[in-house]
Amino acid sequence: MTWKLQAITGEHTGQEISIDRDMLVGRHQSADIVLPQAEISRKHAAFHLKEQVLWVQDLNSSNGTFVNDARIENEALLKEGDIVQFAGLKFSVLQPAQAVELSEGSAPAPQAEPPVQPAEAVAVSETAQAEAQEKTAAQQMNDQGMPALTERHEGVQLSRDGMPQNVAVPKPAPIPEGTDISAVKPEPASIPVEQPETRVAQEKEQQKNASVGLMSLIVIIILAVAAWLFFK
Repeated sequence: MTWKLQAITGEHTGQEISIDRDMLVGRHQSADIVLPQAEISRKHAAFHLKEQVLWVQDLNSSNGTFVNDARIENEALLKEGDIVQFAGLKFSVLQPAQAVELSEGSAPAPQAEPPVQPAEAVAVSETAQAEAQEKTAAQQMNDQGMPALTERHEGVQLSRDGMPQNVAVPKPAPIPEGTDISAVKPEPASIPVEQPETRVAQEKEQQKNASVGLMSLIVIIILAVAAWLFFK
C-alpha cells in the first residue's frame, strides 16, 4: 500500500510524495525526502509503515514535528486528511484507494472466444486448393458448362485428343429478297502515289542539264565568232 503526502505550503505546493516504505525526512542529501530549508534538521523525522498503517516519528529535531498543529514527542498515527508539519512546511496526508475485490457471489465476466488464427485460415485455403487440383480436366470442363462426352451427338467422331472431326462449316445466311445490292457503295479506288526520285537519278538529271547548257553556250560562241569574221 502506498500513502501520499501533498505539499500545501512553500514553493513545492501541490506536489505529491509517495510513501511505500520506511522513509527518512531531513535536510541532508542522504534523506529519502530532502527538505533543504534551514529550519529543517539534518535528520528531522521518519515515516514508518506498520501493517500498511502510516506513522510519523520525530528524531529530536530542533524545530519539531507537528500533526494537526500539535507537536509530537515520539511518534503519532496518521490517517487521511491529517496535516503533518516539519518546522514551517505543511503536508496533507492522502490515504491510498482500496483495491476493489470481487464478492463471492459475483460471477466472473465471460471470456470472448479466441479469434481464428491465421494458420487455420491458411490450412482451409490449402485444402480448397488441393480439392481443386484433384479435379480432372473433364470435370472442370463440365463445371464450366461444357457437355460431357456421353451427352454429345453420336454421329460426331472425336480424335484421340477429344476434338470433333468432320464437322461441316455452316453456309452463310442467304440475302433477303428485295435487297438492292447496287446500293452498296464500292470501295474507293486507290490513288497511286508518285514515288520520289532517288538522289542518284536527281544527280544524273542535273549533270545532263549542265551538259546541254554547256553545249548550247559553245554553239552560241562559235556562231558569234563566225558572224564576226563574215561581216569584217
